[in-house]
Amino acid sequence: MEIWGLRNCDTCRKALKALPGAVLRDVRQEPLSAAEIGGLLAAFPDKALNKASATWRGLSEEERLQAPEALLAAHPALMKRPVIHAGGEMHLGWTPAVRAALGVA
Repeated sequence: MEIWGLRNCDTCRKALKALPGAVLRDVRQEPLSAAEIGGLLAAFPDKALNKASATWRGLSEEERLQAPEALLAAHPALMKRPVIHAGGEMHLGWTPAVRAALGVA
């Protein structure tokens, strides 16, 4: 099981702690490939970008108009997180529904 996120993200740390054996991939240190970004956007077209983040608020209006692929490549912290890969499936966030799907109470 792999978790895409940030080491300093509290939600990512909660997911990592609750999922024994999971490995955290810090997307700032090991950026996503174009294919991985494409897969993320295909799975979560309207939710992959975190438009409530400080990173988003720091972007200019011109930058916000860029394609989501370009934004995620240039600003990995814009990714909604965590993204959890488990059993061939991809889950977004650490919601009660995601925890239930992963068998975490």
